[in-house]
Amino acid sequence: MSAHATTDTRPDYPWLIIASGCLIAALTFGPRSAMGFFQIPMLADTGWTRTDFGLAMAIQNLMWGLGQPFFGVIADRFGTWRVLALSGLMYAAGLFLMATPDSLWFLHMGGGVLAGMGIAAGSFGIVLAAFARNVTAEQRSFAFGMGTAAGSAGMFLFAPISQTLIDAFGWQDSLLIMSALMLLVPVLAIPLRGNSASGRTSQADIDQSIGAALREAFGHSSYLLLTAGFFVCGFQVAFITAHFPAYIADIGIDARYAVIGIAAIGFFNIIGSLASGIIGQKYSKPIFLALIYIGRSIAVTAFLLLPQTGTSVVVFSVVMGLLWLSTVPPTNALVAIMFGTRYLGMLGGIVFLSHQVGSFLGIWMGGYLFERFGSYDPVWWLGVALGLFAAIVHWPIKESAVDRPLAQPAE
Repeated sequence: MSAHATTDTRPDYPWLIIASGCLIAALTFGPRSAMGFFQIPMLADTGWTRTDFGLAMAIQNLMWGLGQPFFGVIADRFGTWRVLALSGLMYAAGLFLMATPDSLWFLHMGGGVLAGMGIAAGSFGIVLAAFARNVTAEQRSFAFGMGTAAGSAGMFLFAPISQTLIDAFGWQDSLLIMSALMLLVPVLAIPLRGNSASGRTSQADIDQSIGAALREAFGHSSYLLLTAGFFVCGFQVAFITAHFPAYIADIGIDARYAVIGIAAIGFFNIIGSLASGIIGQKYSKPIFLALIYIGRSIAVTAFLLLPQTGTSVVVFSVVMGLLWLSTVPPTNALVAIMFGTRYLGMLGGIVFLSHQVGSFLGIWMGGYLFERFGSYDPVWWLGVALGLFAAIVHWPIKESAVDRPLAQPAE
């Protein structure tokens, strides 16, 4: 629980804002989680390589990370709805362009740059910052868990939907259908009209400048450790999202287990995200995060060393699903505890930029090292080592507000 809880103990949640944000999280997270299903049919039709596809997905994740602090500043100042509306338009344009296989440029610009920027503008950081400004400090972790669980539900739903669409209409028309779905985002975002001066933001937060907020954050060791640790989360989950279906095919397991596996990750991700929100309200968030990363390393090690079958794929997917986005609620809650909600979109976005640098490397290295060594195993084992590193850096993080001697404590 935050060390500086608000004195407003109203139990009511702003359900319209939360429901709208959850639907947006499901829509924006769903298609990017299903990109791995497009790899094999797209490459079969175009003759491109896994390195080509991996680079496009790596660019997407990098743009997602680079764009989030930028869009966070815009949302903080001018309102969340404007940024989410832009998200829907860019995301739709990116998927539309990706469906045009005439040139690798279309893949990298559409599926990489435009889709990545669309995801950034409609990402967890934008939605959860809006939640944080409209709930009490005591409610914040659970609200974050609901938003993260909604993104997980999008992953769960879009895995079978994407494969079904590809089987029925082909990969190009499937991308066009998902492009059209993204145009719902601007409509769903209407209830999220506020900016950082609305909701429950404290006056001390409102009076702080962007420069002062950045200096404060980058001078805070716990924030830097949190940022370093979140890099690992991006590396691990992005590699699996982009390359798991191809890995399943490579080891000779029926393709339907890849669909089941990704769907299982999405479904149990819902449970893990909700549980994470509840646990984060009651127990130490840094220790909880360290345990999540240790659990991921154990799960990958067991999956690689034990006999690999359809059953082991499903079991691994269930375990990883529980640990998948369970890092998001405590990570964002820690940023809010440290600095308040005034610049949560920007400061949370910077932490997420680290996540997406990890995502870029996880996806790109997955394709590059596969082409070089003919196996994904080097990247799997690198992910195990990074998980242990993340556990170490989260352990000393302090769950307390930054010292502001000349201002009132942040909410």
